[in-house]
Amino acid sequence: MKTYDWIVVGGGITGAALSYELAKTGFSVLLLEQDEALQNATRYSYGGLAYWSGTTPLTRQLCEDAIARYQILSQELDADIEFRELDLLLTIPAISDPKAVAANYANFAIPPRLLTIQEACELEPLLNRDAIAGALTVKHGHIHPEKTAQAYIQAFLRAGGEIQIAQVLQVLRNGVKTNTAIFHSANIVICAGGLSRQLLKSAGIPIKLYFTHAEIIKTPPVDVRLSTLVMPANLQRFQLEAKSTQVDELWDEPGNEPLPPILDAGAIQFQDGSLRLGQISRTLTDPNAKVNPEESEQWLRKSIGQVLPALENLPGTWHHCLVAFSSDRAACPKDSRLPIIGAIPNFENIHIFSGFSNPLVIVPPLAQRFANFATGKEDEIIAQLCLR
Repeated sequence: MKTYDWIVVGGGITGAALSYELAKTGFSVLLLEQDEALQNATRYSYGGLAYWSGTTPLTRQLCEDAIARYQILSQELDADIEFRELDLLLTIPAISDPKAVAANYANFAIPPRLLTIQEACELEPLLNRDAIAGALTVKHGHIHPEKTAQAYIQAFLRAGGEIQIAQVLQVLRNGVKTNTAIFHSANIVICAGGLSRQLLKSAGIPIKLYFTHAEIIKTPPVDVRLSTLVMPANLQRFQLEAKSTQVDELWDEPGNEPLPPILDAGAIQFQDGSLRLGQISRTLTDPNAKVNPEESEQWLRKSIGQVLPALENLPGTWHHCLVAFSSDRAACPKDSRLPIIGAIPNFENIHIFSGFSNPLVIVPPLAQRFANFATGKEDEIIAQLCLR
């Protein structure tokens, strides 16, 4: 029976990037993904790259690393990941004070610029001017997340990595048990997004990692043209995540809903003309919980239509996935939304690489740093993110 240096569980952007970087470093790596076609957060992501959003030396450094990484990534992976820059438009509700909202962004590496209603509508003609008091704008990176994950996987295979389509049922001390076989490895790293907590629990490992049920509408290519990436300036999702984790024990039992669902109305158009419209976020503690797609789609369409009326009735289908996030990190109060990375105490060969609140930006540089760290090289950023 072959024993690998690393088994990576999860083939979304996180697992794909980490598998590639580990294989590129010289490790023997097996990537395990349960679906032939991705059904996870990567598939339904907006694809945004918030380079401008660093608020501390650590997150600003990661954003700078990401800019440099993405400049060469298409060439390195030998694939078009549709990397580009576009205008992000953060809409301010008509009932809000634009200057007060703008003040919330003052400590970002690149604070967004405040626009009047007229300026916002000139930048994005599809906006409903009656629904906003203004908007914020900043240059924003963008990729096609599915194509990027696939590019990483193809480069991983060219580097000698192996992939198996199998569902991981249990994490073991020396490998993993799947629905097809047991695979052995010196190290295991969990990159399974919203399923990570459940998988680690199967090995008797408690971890403060959580998930929301995210819902979006995905359209086919359409003739309507959205000029910007539109999101609300007052994002409710981060507040939902912070408040829903105050009682960790709730997440060990299915059937709980720590907080009511929220909806952040936004939209992005990809280069082929298709759109992602969303998103609803629900803190349902059962990863297999069912929601009502008809009610969700109606809520999504109505909310998006208030801001972008031309998009409300476009043809499209409702989709649902899990999005992982970490709890507030008491040891790092200035970077409370940091991911969880590194070996798990008392289980030194089992690692975690999950809980990213800004994944598409910081996963590529952190995957590279993690792989180098795994060879024995010191890395002060990985050291800060490790569990203690």
